[in-house]
Amino acid sequence: MKLDILAFGAHPDDVDLSCAGVLLKHAAMGKKTGIVDLTMGQLGTRGSAELRLVEAENAAKILKVSVRDNLKMEDGYFVNDSKHQLEIIKKIRQYQPEIILANAIYDRHPDHGKASQLVSEACFYSGLRKIETELNGKKQQAWRPKAVYHYIQFKNIEPHFAVDVTEFMEEKMQAIKAFSSQFYDPNSKEPETVISSKDYLNHIYQRASDMGRIINAKYAEGFTVERYPGVENLFHLT
Repeated sequence: MKLDILAFGAHPDDVDLSCAGVLLKHAAMGKKTGIVDLTMGQLGTRGSAELRLVEAENAAKILKVSVRDNLKMEDGYFVNDSKHQLEIIKKIRQYQPEIILANAIYDRHPDHGKASQLVSEACFYSGLRKIETELNGKKQQAWRPKAVYHYIQFKNIEPHFAVDVTEFMEEKMQAIKAFSSQFYDPNSKEPETVISSKDYLNHIYQRASDMGRIINAKYAEGFTVERYPGVENLFHLT
């Protein structure tokens, strides 16, 4: 299956929190989208890895993605080496996306910056035909995405561009709340974390509102780029 956009996240819910609106918007345009979570969030304070997988699948249905995979890397301890790069390369070659969305270039959680660099380098190496990979016993073709964009997470990073997601903000919040073990639940007996407070859900709206204000929209999601994007004409910029 060929995808138009493939979003990678270090943990289940990274993508949902940061760029779910963009995935929903492009799915509504008829684009095929997908998500690959690197880990199952095994070290998360709340819930369990098995529950996170179920929650991720529930969120995937809300996001209307064509596929959601999990590479089951070791949460907290995956590294940027050939072994981990090859796992990602296989996914890139399997789905042949035009655009990759990846974790923030640096963030409060060390895994986010690590995943950002890991995915970015794998995107480049995926285009080298002398790196050979197989899927189901069949040799894969080299494939390099046209662009890699990094979504913004916990830290306030200045975006290089922002996308209006006003129409899809409520669906995005539904996808986030699908991770019921991680976010606000007044009946939960588990320890409170930074993201499980009621205020954190409000913060998601506030961040999207701040991004939207910059581009004269109610809500937006911001991204940073690795290289200057090219446009056909000035009217593609608003």
